[in-house]
Amino acid sequence: MKRPWHRWYLEGVFPEVEIPCISLYQLLERSAQDYPQRPAVIDGDREWTYAQLQTDVERLAAALYSRGARKGDRIAIMLPNSAEYILAYYAVHRLGGIVVQVNPMYQPSELDYLLQDSEAEWFIAYREQAAKLEQIGYAGKLFTIWADPESFEEDSLYRLISERHNSMPPLEVDPREDIAVLQYTGGTTGRSKGVMLTHHNLVATVYQGFTFGGGVRRVEERILGMPPLFHVYGMSRMNGTIFNAQAYICLPRFDVDTVLKLIRKHRPTGFPAVPTVYIALLNHPDLQPGDLDCIKTCGSGSAPLPVEVMQEFERKTGVPIIEGYGLSETSPGTHVNPSTRRKPGSIGIPLPNTDSKIVDMETGMRELPPGEPGELIIKGPQVMKGYWKKPEETAAVLRDGWFYTGDLATMDEDGYFYIVGRKKDLIIAGGYNVYPIEVEEVIYQHPAVAEAVVYGVPDSYRGETVKAAIVTRQNTQVAAEEIIAWCNERLARYKVPRIVEFRAELPKTTVGKILRRTLLEEEQQRKLAKGGEVG
Repeated sequence: MKRPWHRWYLEGVFPEVEIPCISLYQLLERSAQDYPQRPAVIDGDREWTYAQLQTDVERLAAALYSRGARKGDRIAIMLPNSAEYILAYYAVHRLGGIVVQVNPMYQPSELDYLLQDSEAEWFIAYREQAAKLEQIGYAGKLFTIWADPESFEEDSLYRLISERHNSMPPLEVDPREDIAVLQYTGGTTGRSKGVMLTHHNLVATVYQGFTFGGGVRRVEERILGMPPLFHVYGMSRMNGTIFNAQAYICLPRFDVDTVLKLIRKHRPTGFPAVPTVYIALLNHPDLQPGDLDCIKTCGSGSAPLPVEVMQEFERKTGVPIIEGYGLSETSPGTHVNPSTRRKPGSIGIPLPNTDSKIVDMETGMRELPPGEPGELIIKGPQVMKGYWKKPEETAAVLRDGWFYTGDLATMDEDGYFYIVGRKKDLIIAGGYNVYPIEVEEVIYQHPAVAEAVVYGVPDSYRGETVKAAIVTRQNTQVAAEEIIAWCNERLARYKVPRIVEFRAELPKTTVGKILRRTLLEEEQQRKLAKGGEVG
């Protein structure tokens, strides 16, 4: 079907492109064959060529196999951006296993739910996570591999690599059917869902981005790996880097000083980031005129990028920031602003092999004309297989091959899409998704809390900041600092409220449901009255 956005594709890029039916491991295998001596991974002072990376991945996979790891096993990886993550990730795929993505910042209760839901049998992490496993009673129940670089004890990652087992099964993966990754995402009910992404889903998004950009294989490029690899955006960028035989520079956690040091040392040419990174760099007092001269391509994802931030960064670097859109359920990319014809504030146009439209919110069946807001729905090879062990939730969002995003959007006459609202109640703080009910459940556990509601307020640096409005129990007193400390012990840091407001009562409907929207409107009015940013 001819769509209005097809005319904006680069010359030689077609609406439908061939996506090979291969596994994720074969992305690494092909690059190692074609460019064995090219740098693949840079992690601090350590470096791997593509030949070395494939060899270590094969050895790790063989060692896992010797200990009983088999196709379809769920293997949880709880690591920051590191060589160890990349080694473990591709070793799991060499065996046809399923990577269970785990945020290293998760607290014990969050980790407990994820391990139970995924039915993980293996766990790969740094030893600093051991106390969390012990606290939730998983110590000794999982086959655990400690991935610390200096560790060579029994069943440590580098000990396994050094064993050099010879027995390995053939690569047996059905890319269209076999799950490669369980990517956990929050739901509006507060229950995390495991998004089942197949090998074909994740390979498709690599090829779609590759062809959309003109299909130039640029092996000399170096990509600064800032988006977390446990997040679908970071994982997808890593897969693309490996596919292109480029060098992936590991950044374990975002720190603007460290980013500047890595830029000055390694001179990266690719710069995928979230808006918070661009804001931090622009405001860094030690940013020198030549620091960013090495950068050729910039991408922004995970949260909307303020137009003024985009324009200021581009004035300083001369490099356009390419915005896109995606979700965990779509591996993630679906829309990208073409470099030759960007529209700031737009998420761009659908990638090759992707159809997208705006439909009415009532039935989800009627396609709306340009300019009229409705629900954004998407169809393409990158759309997930479904939610792990949740058939009802899957059926609610996958209908007749279309994925219903829950996001409100419009499309203009040129076929460019604009997000005008987000999934109900979702907070995006510093590029991370925060679902209010998950935070509320923790706050409600505090003995002084009678009622609580959590929502996002605008923040010039993080995009949004988590705020909690609380009604305390009669004859009790509690300070905001105590609530924050309570949450710090039970939640990943980015989910912890930074603002706590105590109220005599919360706005409610006639049936007693707390009106979160009323509080959001109050924040907006407060912002307008102050003439500045809230928070």
